[in-house]
Amino acid sequence: MTKEEKSKVIEDLTAQLTGSNVVYVADISGLNATVTSDLRRACFKAGIKLEVVKNTLLEKAMESSDNNYGDLPTILKGNTSIMISENGNAPAKIIKEFRKKSDKPVLKGAYIFEAVFIGDNQLDALVSLKSKDEVIGEIIGLLQSPAKNVVSALKSGGGKIAGILKTLSEK
Repeated sequence: MTKEEKSKVIEDLTAQLTGSNVVYVADISGLNATVTSDLRRACFKAGIKLEVVKNTLLEKAMESSDNNYGDLPTILKGNTSIMISENGNAPAKIIKEFRKKSDKPVLKGAYIFEAVFIGDNQLDALVSLKSKDEVIGEIIGLLQSPAKNVVSALKSGGGKIAGILKTLSEK
């Protein structure tokens, strides 16, 4: 790879990293062609971009990016793939699903909305993260709950008042 090609790859990686708030770093080495193809297909369906990268080029791209990756560049050893997604827990769910059949992919680390997670032991925590849409849905549900209670109290109270007035008018 020439110096110009390396510069182009670093530039492209930097643009991808800068434009994303969810980046997973994983090791998918040792998977056979069929399993790798299944992983790529599952990532595509979930809206995740999976790409095998060179460690030194990824490290330089992380340094050039506006994001603060903390200690994430220190884990760039051995074979490395990045998974870029809009949803914070989608790559973790894909990894967990594939780990039911095999010991790979191995999570090296993740960068999610300025939070850095390092190590495969973080996988369960990452799977349990709620997506942005799930959090918004919960907030809307919480905000609607008091209003619904007031409306139902007014409706039930209105029925009681009408019943009392009717009883009084008959007397």
